[in-house]
Amino acid sequence: MSQTIKGNLSELEKALEAIIDIFHRYSKRVGHFDTLTKGELKQLIDSQLVNFLKNQKNQTSIDQLFRDLDKNRDQQLSFGEFMVLICRVTVATHDHLHEGEQQQQQQQQQQQH
Repeated sequence: MSQTIKGNLSELEKALEAIIDIFHRYSKRVGHFDTLTKGELKQLIDSQLVNFLKNQKNQTSIDQLFRDLDKNRDQQLSFGEFMVLICRVTVATHDHLHEGEQQQQQQQQQQQH
């Protein structure tokens, strides 16, 4: 970690620090050190979001995702623009987990009747 916050971090704080560290691991490869190019975003997705963004592997999907996230149209993703992706993936994963729980509850209710 490049600039670790001092003290004991909570689990959530560690997760936030990990997101920042991972962003910087990919953002400093090409161009400006604090933004992601389309290629850097693809590399990040291919290695860090491999299971959660299975359908975003092909170049057409990456191009569309990048256009959607690049709100200021500068052909780079700032950390804030990148965080929109993280928020979307987190919410979608949360919803998916609850769908699985609801299905299990429905199955249990059907088995009881």
